[in-house]
Amino acid sequence: MIRILFYLAIVFALGLGFAWLADRPGDMVVTFSGYQYKVSLMVAAVAITAIVAATMLTWWLTKAVWNSPFTIARHFRARRRDRGYQALSTGMIAAGAGDAALARKKNKEAAKLINSDQEPLILLLDAQASLLEGDHDTARQKFEAMLDDPEMRLLGLRGLYLEAERLGDRAAARHYAGRAAGLAPQLGWAADSTLEEKCERGDWDGALALIDAQKSTRQIERDVANNKRAVLLTAKAMSLFEGDFNAARTAALEANRLRPGFGPAAAIAAKALFRQNDVRKGSKVLETAWKAEPLPDIAELYVHGRPGDAVLDRLARAKKLQSLKQNHPESSLAVARAALEAQDYKLARSEAEAAARMQPREGAYLLLADIEEAQGGDQGKVRQWLSRAVRAPRDPAWVADGVVSERWAPFSPVTGRLDAFEWKAPEERLGHLIEQDDEPNERVSIPSIPAAQPAGDDIVDVIVEDEVAQETAAVQPVPPRAVPPATDGAILTDEDDMAEPIRLPDDPGVDPEVERENAQKRFRLF
Repeated sequence: MIRILFYLAIVFALGLGFAWLADRPGDMVVTFSGYQYKVSLMVAAVAITAIVAATMLTWWLTKAVWNSPFTIARHFRARRRDRGYQALSTGMIAAGAGDAALARKKNKEAAKLINSDQEPLILLLDAQASLLEGDHDTARQKFEAMLDDPEMRLLGLRGLYLEAERLGDRAAARHYAGRAAGLAPQLGWAADSTLEEKCERGDWDGALALIDAQKSTRQIERDVANNKRAVLLTAKAMSLFEGDFNAARTAALEANRLRPGFGPAAAIAAKALFRQNDVRKGSKVLETAWKAEPLPDIAELYVHGRPGDAVLDRLARAKKLQSLKQNHPESSLAVARAALEAQDYKLARSEAEAAARMQPREGAYLLLADIEEAQGGDQGKVRQWLSRAVRAPRDPAWVADGVVSERWAPFSPVTGRLDAFEWKAPEERLGHLIEQDDEPNERVSIPSIPAAQPAGDDIVDVIVEDEVAQETAAVQPVPPRAVPPATDGAILTDEDDMAEPIRLPDDPGVDPEVERENAQKRFRLF
C-alpha cells in the first residue's frame, strides 16, 4: 500500500512539473559540432525523460539476461526445496501416526531433495522410521551421529536416553540425562533424571545446585523449588547430623525456614536445637509443625525435649501439645502415652479410648492393651484389646508408590521421585471391623435338594422301602425332623417340602442315568 502511494506521488509530481513547463513557454538551444539545435522547453523535457526511461529499461533487460541462468537455477532449487520440505512434513506426520512404510518412503524422498546438512530433521525422521521398523540398533547409531552436530546434540541425547530407559539400563540413561542437563538445565526430563541420580548417590549439594538452576531458568515455580530445597536440605541434615553437626544444623534450620509445616524438617531442626540446649526455640519449631500436621515423632520429641524432666512434667508438655491440636487422635495418643508413663491410668485410658473413637486403628488398641496390663493385668481384657488391634486398620505411616516405611525418606525407592512420601494410612485391611458383640442380621441357609425319582424297575424297590418305613413308624415315635435353613433367611415347612425342589443357580440337577446306576448299587430288602 505504501509503495502504491509512493508511485502515485511520483506520477503526480511529474504531472505538476510538465504542467508548469507548459504554462511557461521558452526555447532550449543546443550547439553541437557546428550545428545549432533549437527546441521548445516542453519538447526538451519530454525527450530527456524518454532518454532516462529508455536507459533504465535497457539496463534492466541487460541485467535480467545476464542473471537469467542464476535466476532459473534458483527457481528450480526453490521448487526442489519446497518438494523436499513437503515430503519431510508428510514423513514426520506419518512417523507420529505410526506409519513406518510411509515414513521411510518420505524420508528417502526428502533425503534426495534436501541435503541433511542443511536440514537436520531428516536425521530425526530417519531415526524415527528405524524405531517404527523395530531396528533399534540403527536408531541408536542415528542418535549417536546427532551428537556431533551442536544443533542436534540435545535431540540425540534425548533419543539415547529413551533407548537406555527401554533397555532398562538406568546408568546409561542417567549418563545421557546428565550430559543434557549440563547443556540445558531447563530440560525437565534431563533435570529430573539427574536429580534422582544425585539423590540416590547422596550428592545433596549437587541436587540443590540443580534445583537452583531450574529455578533461575523459571522451569519450576518458586514455591515448588522451595519445597524441593526443603526436602533436600532435610535429607542433607539427617546424613550429616552425626558427622558434621554444624553443617547439619544450618541445613535443618534453612529447611524449616523454607517449609515450616514440614514435619521431618521440623524434627531434625528441633533435634539440633535441643542438642545446643535451646529448648524454647526447638519447642516453637515443633509446635508450628504440629499445628500443620500432627506426627508421632513430633510428639515424642516434644514431650522428651527437656532431658531430666519428671514424668509429670512430660505429661504437662503432652497436654500443652494437645491444646494446640484438639480433637485429633494423635493429640489424645500423645497424652495417653505420657499418662501411662506417669501411671495415671484413668487419664491414659480415657484419652486412648477417645483416640479409638475418633479413629479406630491398631495403635490405639495396642495402647489400651498396655494400659490394661499395666493397671491390673487382666489377661482376658488384654487379649480382647489385642484381638481388636489385629483386625483394626493400620496406623498411618510414610507411604510412597505402594511402599510403606516407618521413617521418612527424601525420594521414592521405586521411581526415585523426590518428595514422594506422604503420611497416610496404608491401603490395606480397611474393611468393616466385626466385633464379638455384633450379631448377624439374618440367618443364611442352604435349601435341601431332594434326589430324583427312580425310573423303571426301581419303582418296586421304592414301594417296598416305603411300606417297611410305615411299619417301623407305627412302632417307634418319629423324632422331630431337622429343618435346614433357607437361602433367603426363611425356614422351610412341610408345605415347602411338597413344592417344586429348589435348585441352586449353578446346579445342573441330577443326571437320570447316573441316578439309575446309583439306585442299582443301593441296598435292597428283596
